Amino acid sequence: MNACLKISLSSLLYLSGLAALGQKTATVYTTAAKTDLRLSPNGQLNFSAYQQPKETEPFVLVDASANFQTIIGIGGALTDAAAETFAKLPKDKQQELLTAYYNPGTGIGYTLARTNIQSCDFSSDSYSYVADNDRQLTTFSVTHDEQYRIPLIKQAIAAAGGQLRLFVSPWSPPAWMKDNNSVTGGGKLKPEYDQSWANFYVKFIHTYEAKGIPVWGLTVQNEPMATQKWESCIYTAEDERDFIKNYLGPTLQKAGLGSKKLIAWDHNRDLVYQRASTILEDPAAARYVWGIGYHWYETWTGNPMQFDNVKMVNQAFPNTHLIFTEGCKEAYSFDSLQSWSLSERYGYSMINDFNDGAVGWTDWNILLDEKGGPNHVGNFCFAPIHADTRNGTLIYTNAFYYIGQFSKFVRPGARRIAVSTNRPALQTTGFLNKDGSIVVIVMNTTDQHLPYHLIWKGKAAVTESLPHSIATIMIK
Repeated sequence: MNACLKISLSSLLYLSGLAALGQKTATVYTTAAKTDLRLSPNGQLNFSAYQQPKETEPFVLVDASANFQTIIGIGGALTDAAAETFAKLPKDKQQELLTAYYNPGTGIGYTLARTNIQSCDFSSDSYSYVADNDRQLTTFSVTHDEQYRIPLIKQAIAAAGGQLRLFVSPWSPPAWMKDNNSVTGGGKLKPEYDQSWANFYVKFIHTYEAKGIPVWGLTVQNEPMATQKWESCIYTAEDERDFIKNYLGPTLQKAGLGSKKLIAWDHNRDLVYQRASTILEDPAAARYVWGIGYHWYETWTGNPMQFDNVKMVNQAFPNTHLIFTEGCKEAYSFDSLQSWSLSERYGYSMINDFNDGAVGWTDWNILLDEKGGPNHVGNFCFAPIHADTRNGTLIYTNAFYYIGQFSKFVRPGARRIAVSTNRPALQTTGFLNKDGSIVVIVMNTTDQHLPYHLIWKGKAAVTESLPHSIATIMIK
């Protein structure tokens, strides 16, 4: 019965795509350097009969009948820093920000979010939810979050129409649970606190949900191989595997939270296969794991080999979901807010991550101030939108529009489809939404105007990719 249902739904989507093409038109939405185009409608494409393409003619070929992973959403993190900055804005600017991010019509339609369990670097200080040495967690309280973060999360959920997939991540257990007696500087969880720490996740989820914030999923540990001057905790692959199978997985199940999506790794692409294989090749650990999360802060950023690691996880463990859980540009400078390279890094990552099997993509802070913070260790970074709290204004970076070229048009439930090109300068991916609309995204990071044919099943439209641009083509 289930197999028949899958075939039926797939066939309906395919036929919807055929019907859409029958209209022989598509709308182009573009963001381009040295223009006023920012997620702007930029013309219609007209399709006509087109025979065998030639190797000498640049093209982008779309095949909506070949579909792959289902997309769960695109979004960003609702951190303490974002919430504190948001609270400093005038009410009209707060509403503008919420609409810009979460309204699918007039905004870019975010549907995915992440937040921190206890403090992280993007908090104004380090804090804990429990008193020292309270291994029974009787003092557990999220009073700290009620001032800024919980109100922002609730407003984001409302702005998104009442539904926002939220996953949660710890940066460090309380200092007294760790062998270095500090939330910073790495350190490891003491074995005698394995169960108390597993209970901590349950306490957090139950507490947030009691306050009206549904939690969709959780990661085991943010960046478990990074010894940072901010909140951090080290797990080897074997440590994480054993903590999942012996403590966290069973504890979530026992607490009635077995349906929450448990995400392992939550660190860079460099070691993603090593971590995934160590955990997923152990059936006792793998049974609890929904997905593998990863970041982009590699030592070899820009090298396409990093995406090969993601693809290899997808090929080796096709039943485990891949999700991009964090990325931002570091080394903040106010003068660089409009640098076009910031946006192109997002486009490059999103195209390759989706093509390699990611089902979701989560940016880091949705909002930071004019200093790239607040941040209690001076690790200032870029966000798609910055607030200048000196005058209560919002500054939209080009990254906001590049992310929006995906999030506004690729909706939850979309299936990635086959899109290929014969020119490496035309970076591309494509999706089939549940409503039958076809989404093709084409990015050009060169200084050249790049004409090409958009080909779909014997028909083609002639179009052009502008220099340093990203375009979303909607066949609807």
